[in-house]
Amino acid sequence: MRYATAYDVGERKRPGGINEDSLAVSVFEDGHREGYLGPDHGTEPHAETGTTRSTAVVVLADGAGGHDAGDVASYIATTRIAEELAPVAVRAARVDPEGFGLDLPDRAVPAPDRPAEGSGRTARADTEGAGHESDPSRQDRLGAAVETAVQRAHHDVLAYASEVDTAAYTTVVAGLVVDGRFYYGWVGDSRAYVCNAAHDHIARLTEDHAVVEQLHADGEIDGVEARVHPRSNELTRAVGGRGDAADVAVETAAVDLFAEDTLLLTSDGLPDAQSDARALYDRYVDSGRSEAAAAQVRDRVVTDADIREWVLGAGSLSAAADRLVAAGNDRGGKDNLSVLLAQDPTFPETPARLPVRSRAPHPAHRQDTVVEE
Repeated sequence: MRYATAYDVGERKRPGGINEDSLAVSVFEDGHREGYLGPDHGTEPHAETGTTRSTAVVVLADGAGGHDAGDVASYIATTRIAEELAPVAVRAARVDPEGFGLDLPDRAVPAPDRPAEGSGRTARADTEGAGHESDPSRQDRLGAAVETAVQRAHHDVLAYASEVDTAAYTTVVAGLVVDGRFYYGWVGDSRAYVCNAAHDHIARLTEDHAVVEQLHADGEIDGVEARVHPRSNELTRAVGGRGDAADVAVETAAVDLFAEDTLLLTSDGLPDAQSDARALYDRYVDSGRSEAAAAQVRDRVVTDADIREWVLGAGSLSAAADRLVAAGNDRGGKDNLSVLLAQDPTFPETPARLPVRSRAPHPAHRQDTVVEE
């Protein structure tokens, strides 16, 4: 598996601003017979006797700038979630020796991967048009493990907030990559995308937990307004809080990944890069929502089509990460920018008919994040 990350404080907050974003990655690569082949191995077995399999944990969090300890909250969230999920990723690879062509007796195979104690929920399936079969019981276990990890991070942030007597909030998007499938969960407006080179396609895997997203879903505003709405900095859900002990609602799902896919996690600093959003909104509304004003909005903000072009048009993951950050700053650099990209050429090839993987058509954008209370 290959991956790359990039961070930036954001053009508008330079100099002297604090980057409240945080990222964590844990990759487990296991090579059998011919040994570990490295992140740039191809899809064919080495010397017809070797196989390499990967599992991974990816986490991104964006601390809420409208509160006192967003940077601490995002750090706590990413480190705790990675700590919880890394052993789950290793165990998920170990319980399936058939992936290496091994036929072991039952006593030699460990018990199935299980979520950490305390999880009472299961992952929500998203298997329509799946490119290969998925195990519902595994999906439940791994989805529940992701949710439990986020809940534990939530309570860690609450404990910190209570100890220092402040508010501490963060968004989170996190997941496990196991056997060509991404089991993920999120809270807030940090996003997951998957870009597919075979079909020149981008799918947004998450829906923002935000006021504007809900207004658009309810039909109260149109898609252009959603991109530049004055309330676009308001979250409806976040990890952490002011010390209360309630759980947070974690949304979960799972999708297939393919060899031609690039998985992207990003904070809202990329899709919300435009620093002139309020002026664009006023111009659009005052024009009677004219198509000319709508076109100006689309041209000035960062769209999903832009993200697809920047990711798939780059020569490498590191080049794509740098391009995303640079482009976000060019469009305004309103907030901290962080991106995490990953791909694995050992996954199955993309089918001729690409599965429906998008969950969120609503193009909401943010300012400095605050939590609606």
